[in-house]
Amino acid sequence: MPTANQPADGKPAAPTQRTRDKAQSRTRMLAAARRMFQRHGFEAASMRQIAKAAKCTPGALYVHFADKRELLVAMMDEDFALLSAGITACASIADPVLRLSETGRAYVRFALEHPQHYRMLFMTQKPTIEPESYCEIKHGNPDKDGYAFMRETVRQCIEQGRFLARYRDLEMVTQSCWASAHGFVSLYINYGEDPWVEFGEPLAGAYACLDMHMDGLTGGEFSRLVSSQRGGNP
Repeated sequence: MPTANQPADGKPAAPTQRTRDKAQSRTRMLAAARRMFQRHGFEAASMRQIAKAAKCTPGALYVHFADKRELLVAMMDEDFALLSAGITACASIADPVLRLSETGRAYVRFALEHPQHYRMLFMTQKPTIEPESYCEIKHGNPDKDGYAFMRETVRQCIEQGRFLARYRDLEMVTQSCWASAHGFVSLYINYGEDPWVEFGEPLAGAYACLDMHMDGLTGGEFSRLVSSQRGGNP
């Protein structure tokens, strides 16, 4: 028997205007909080400032979020889910070396396509949020946790002997891969318009940085593998 929210044909009912308005308000509030946290810092930003930036009353903001911490958790939950979706989409790549390369590329694409999200996640000081606070991200689960996915891919590369002998420390190599991607995109996000630094096309630059790192880990084997797998295309 159809429920009150389900029509007789069994298809889910279309969202009501009220539901759509509520979702749009929540999205607008999270965007405003992101701007205020980046501009003033988490501690200094107030719920009243966030409400003003979101063009709503403080009371309306409190209907959705009890406090700044709840705003931060909701924001990070959504942003990390978006990042992790791009990273874990690489799971179908059988070769772990190529998978690691594509994971890095997914990471830098996220950063360059969503610079404000990236800045909030990785470039803005904020209180530590325990993994258990997230609604969706399961800490240590490669299906949800982008870092765990990358770590597992690095582990497979090491176990298969794909890296040079001196690169067998799982945590060190995983973090160096993250640092390679983060280093380039954070420089570009902060200094891409700086007249003292002449950046080329950022995505091409980020890919080149990642490829050089992969060549270093594999002793040049990565370039030979890419040439055969990608038909010589970068």
